[in-house]
Amino acid sequence: MTALMFDDVSALALARFQFAFTVSFHFIFPAFSIGLASYLAVLEGLWLKTGRDVYLQLFRYWLKIFAIAFGMGVVSGIVMAYQFGSNWAAFSDKAGPVIGPLMAYEVLSAFFLESGFLGVMLFGLDRVGKKLHFMATCLVAIGTTISAFWIIVVNSWMQTPQGHAIAANGQFYATDWLAVVFNPSMPYRLAHTLLGAYLTTALVVGAVGAFHLLKDRRLGRAAQPATKIMFAMAMGMVAVTAPLQVLAGHEHGVNTLHHQPAKIAAMEGHYESHDRAAPLILFGVPDDANQVMQYKLEVPALGSLVLQHDIEAPTMGLDKVAPENRAKVAFPFYAFRVMVGLGVLMLLLGGWAAWNFARGRLFDGVWQQRLALAMGPAGFVAVLAGWITTETGRQPFTVFGLLRTADSASPLAAPAVAASLIAFIIVYFFVFGVGTWFIIKLMGSEPNPEDQGPSKDQAADIGSLPPDAPFGFQLVQ
Repeated sequence: MTALMFDDVSALALARFQFAFTVSFHFIFPAFSIGLASYLAVLEGLWLKTGRDVYLQLFRYWLKIFAIAFGMGVVSGIVMAYQFGSNWAAFSDKAGPVIGPLMAYEVLSAFFLESGFLGVMLFGLDRVGKKLHFMATCLVAIGTTISAFWIIVVNSWMQTPQGHAIAANGQFYATDWLAVVFNPSMPYRLAHTLLGAYLTTALVVGAVGAFHLLKDRRLGRAAQPATKIMFAMAMGMVAVTAPLQVLAGHEHGVNTLHHQPAKIAAMEGHYESHDRAAPLILFGVPDDANQVMQYKLEVPALGSLVLQHDIEAPTMGLDKVAPENRAKVAFPFYAFRVMVGLGVLMLLLGGWAAWNFARGRLFDGVWQQRLALAMGPAGFVAVLAGWITTETGRQPFTVFGLLRTADSASPLAAPAVAASLIAFIIVYFFVFGVGTWFIIKLMGSEPNPEDQGPSKDQAADIGSLPPDAPFGFQLVQ
């Protein structure tokens, strides 16, 4: 039956879809756990500094959620690794001498650090000293960041490869590891990814806080201090990181224009080159068959100004790219607009929260809280849209300009790939569906007032938060 269903679908297309499916599940969990690990470190640090029970209450609340998200991220990542040997053996053989050591560095320097101190972080609060436990929390947060660094190094080298040579047998090998690691797009991609993780976490925390604020208002009861704190800290983070993310995304785009102009042409929907004053296409319907953007809505000359800071600058289109090297425009074109559109909404949410805070009405803005609740999943959608943009935009290559995707796949029959794909879909939706349901259930419960720290007398000896603390920290006294 499987053979009949997939006779007309190539093994390459199925292998690509399988990897896209599994990496999409995997990507959302690290995007959440990276930011959440740092948030937990901040909460525990504030508890130690101020002695306020509410910070420990929040720490224990989000620690349960972090543990589940971290576990699902690890499980989904292991499955991806097997695909390099099953569906992408040719890629592993040719690029393995470069990416293999980089992945090993990620395991040795990051995963062991995370897993080594995760147990202390999860179960050691009442068993080890406060300072030792705080150190474990910080090391887990540092480990998640280091892990992101190495994964971004691997992906960035595939996007902008340098520091390597190619042997007679077609294998890549490193000639300069520093050049491999610090390839041209890595710093921009790393900043964009980490800011995306922090924004994703802030939006989730803000949505949970908004949910409980709205619930308390509907039930006619006063909001808990923990609810106010999580909401205010999250909105403060959105207000700060959303503009930084826009700036980082712009710089990343300028870098991509320099090193991967064909990807920018696909993202912007420019089938034709422009000698000057390229328009900014807001929306349209890509037509790859005729190499034209149908029904387009555009702003004249703005494309050159945004990308090159010069309204008269020429812009390359896909007509300057060999037909066999052109990406399918629809995926990067639409995904990029989803990411940018959500970024605009994040800017609006952060600015609105800052305005309400300045007026002393942060916890009274019902419509702002409703927007924050609606924006809870926006970070996940945005990071997936960004991933789709960058990965589909470099096609038809796995190592950009050097190794084609068609030459990277294993020599498997379509039914074999289809069988494993169906199995992945069934298992993933069940396992991760249950895990996600449980996380949402935990978020639906309020922080437990019994999860508190030292007594008020003990807290007085630790210190208190200064009354002039900035937005996001000057919260509930």
